[in-house]
Amino acid sequence: MTYRILVVDDHEVVRLGLRSLLSNQPDFAVVDEAASADEALEKVSLHHPEVVILDIRMPGKNGIEACREIKERFPDVHVLMLTSYAEDEMLFDAISAGAAGYVLKQGGGEELVRAVRRVAEGDALLDPAVTQRVLARVREATRREQAAAFRDLTEQELRVLGLVSEGLTNKEIAKELFLGEGTVRNYVSSILSKLDLTNRAEAAAYAVRHALHEFLDELG
Repeated sequence: MTYRILVVDDHEVVRLGLRSLLSNQPDFAVVDEAASADEALEKVSLHHPEVVILDIRMPGKNGIEACREIKERFPDVHVLMLTSYAEDEMLFDAISAGAAGYVLKQGGGEELVRAVRRVAEGDALLDPAVTQRVLARVREATRREQAAAFRDLTEQELRVLGLVSEGLTNKEIAKELFLGEGTVRNYVSSILSKLDLTNRAEAAAYAVRHALHEFLDELG
């Protein structure tokens, strides 16, 4: 199989160097070049390459924004980010945008060829340490979203909501939490009011959507 490749970099010398290197591979075909994010989107639409080698830093719309748009419009295209520095923030953003991996500009030609081939074959090419930091970021973002979703509820209201989401009646919740049935009824009313919901079904759906049980596990 021949993998079609689009090279995107605002420096002509870099593009020429990449084209020369990659064109020597029997299973690679550099179908075109682009010097900007907007041009890259046009060329992807025109050629439908398997791999886009995309400079992470470009004037105007940067490589991360271009990667996000490419993946939204052409999810089967694999994007390999080209960067001068393995900066956490940029790489976090690139991976979040859908990049399959990254390679350093100062790396050797063989390393780049291997990276392109792996990405073309559908493999992710990410440093394990970077991947772990990205996952930690995702978990932290999820935790913040959960905290925001339930910030107005007391711990007892959270427990009641958790049991509501499991389908328990007020009587069953009262028995589970050693409360009076009237007290549970008041808690449910307070939960619905604070979350601007109208009934128990909506409350249960809200709890599931925002992963309440995971949030309760973290609270202990």
